[in-house]
Amino acid sequence: MSAEPLEIHIIADSTGESAARIARAAITQFPSRQFRMVRHRKMNTTASLLGALEEVRESAVAGPVAVLFTLVNEELSDMVKAFCKDLDVPYADLMTPAMHALEVITGIAADQVPMRPPGVEAEYFVRMSAIDFAVRNDDGSLPAALRECDICLVGPSRSGKTPLSIYLGYLGYKAVNVPLVPGIAPPKEIWELDTWRIVGLTMDAERLLKIRGERVRGMGGFGTKDGYADLVKIYDELDEIAKVQRKMGCPIIDTTGVAIEEAASRIIELVDDRARKVGQRLRRPPGVVRASGDWSPSHS
Repeated sequence: MSAEPLEIHIIADSTGESAARIARAAITQFPSRQFRMVRHRKMNTTASLLGALEEVRESAVAGPVAVLFTLVNEELSDMVKAFCKDLDVPYADLMTPAMHALEVITGIAADQVPMRPPGVEAEYFVRMSAIDFAVRNDDGSLPAALRECDICLVGPSRSGKTPLSIYLGYLGYKAVNVPLVPGIAPPKEIWELDTWRIVGLTMDAERLLKIRGERVRGMGGFGTKDGYADLVKIYDELDEIAKVQRKMGCPIIDTTGVAIEEAASRIIELVDDRARKVGQRLRRPPGVVRASGDWSPSHS
């Protein structure tokens, strides 16, 4: 395994953020290797593009590189392709095939205007509103707002409720999270919710201990006396919380070692399936498409 990071050159006629997102997603599939992204932004002229390609050439002499590009101008795009083929540099054109596909179904040619910003659609405002809702309702701070939620997460402290709520908000769902604490009754409003909206979270006790221990150290030792970061008491706490979750009749997801995207997908599928079984449905935000019978977040 090489100690030097492998370079990915991103060539774009705008910011290159779209290609960077795809690169980051692809990089996760190679956890044993390190990568460095080199961005060449606003490549709108032949002169600027030639300068970027010269940098790619220099990097290719030093070691393996790959090129990802999003250029709407076909002449510039063809330049990159020819250059990469000549140097035997692997590349991916992330724009031209998409434009050609849309030209086929629309019957018209693409404008090929660089740096044209995408329109701000309803999806953007729905997501921003849902994220704001999740932040305002973190830790059940506004019980009266529970009735407005699409999804309600309940579980012990530090089990991932807050980041999951915000990520669900990013997907367009209005999510709230309510901490369950032994000896403290949940807000009465939660018992008025549709039970299909509620999902319980749990976590391996030892993992929870580690997370809480880090938090306690960051708080100067606060929480060491009440059992917040004591393994035996955490086991007891999880048992008590599980009883409350069973009383609520909610499914329980173990978030130990589960990526936030995967946990969110499970939650959406669970809530949607439970809603349909009682003749209701989970609200579908803009940007969420139905595929193979299940609601799936669209990350396009």
